[in-house]
Amino acid sequence: MLNDLKKLPKISFALIAVLLVTNLLAGQQQAIDTTVKKDSVKLNAISATDPKLGFKNLFATAIAGDGLNGARLNPMAVSFVESYIAKNKKGMLAMKDWASPYFDMMDAILMQHGVPKEMKYLAVIESGLRYNAISWAGAVGPWAFMPAAAKEYGLKVTKHYDERLDYYKSTHAAASLLTDLYRKYGDWLLVVAAYNGGPGNVNKAIKRSGGSKDFWTLQYHLPNESMNHVKKFIATHYIFEGEGGITTITKSEVKDLLDGNLQLKEDEMANSTAYNITGRFSSTVIIKHTEIDVATFNKYNPGFDNEIALNGKYNLRLPTQKMNIFVAKRYQILDESIQLLLKSSSGIQ
Repeated sequence: MLNDLKKLPKISFALIAVLLVTNLLAGQQQAIDTTVKKDSVKLNAISATDPKLGFKNLFATAIAGDGLNGARLNPMAVSFVESYIAKNKKGMLAMKDWASPYFDMMDAILMQHGVPKEMKYLAVIESGLRYNAISWAGAVGPWAFMPAAAKEYGLKVTKHYDERLDYYKSTHAAASLLTDLYRKYGDWLLVVAAYNGGPGNVNKAIKRSGGSKDFWTLQYHLPNESMNHVKKFIATHYIFEGEGGITTITKSEVKDLLDGNLQLKEDEMANSTAYNITGRFSSTVIIKHTEIDVATFNKYNPGFDNEIALNGKYNLRLPTQKMNIFVAKRYQILDESIQLLLKSSSGIQ
């Protein structure tokens, strides 16, 4: 286990050992209670101690990092999210410090696979980010893999060696599983439900709800654990990010945002150029070479890295001057993007 942890980026082997001890202590001393009482804690009960006055941003917030505005918490989740945050916020914010190296590693791997980095919060609710976590059902490790799924996604599980305990390898396996689930459902809330309860239960819920693929419509046809798992994920996202995001809303809500108030203005369209690209381009490398700011790039190209990773192509749009730079350097940009991908895949820093 410790030999494999040498692969973690941006952190020394000695520090990893310290962090593992801290992780275990945190799991014992600041265990996250993932149960939520029926009588939820109301907003005004906690706003007095919250510097942000609780949940002003729960109803209209930006989607961090994707250039999208107007992400909203579904009213059907408000009571649950309020209660969950009130009960778990302190423990999770304490985790934010000791877990930073793990989150950095997970971010790099998830983005390499084209999965939104915010999906790392699934590991938080699955295991409290503890490498030696074991669920009541026998799922093991930070990503809570059952033996069959672990082996299917390339993890070795024997009597003497279990790669589910390896943060680096299990994150790669989880990213592959999440990618497959997203290809199936095209909706991150359904992905979370399927990760917890299996695609079979999600498929049954879709059928029993009359074919709806909207989580808020089909949720009551899911097992209670899976239904609440999705809401725990949403609440955890709000704790760590302070707002919602592309992974906390349904596919149709994302489409409404893109089709509505997120369209580019006429002058932005007139002064920009589109260019069809194919290949594993990286937004980081494009931004570096064109010297465009991240927010502007994301505004013109929402979901870029996810789309490139899943489909290998994208209709890139940039302000015309920036596009001229991109076209002139596109082969160099592609080469650097692939090198960055290989570097991230091998864990080399």
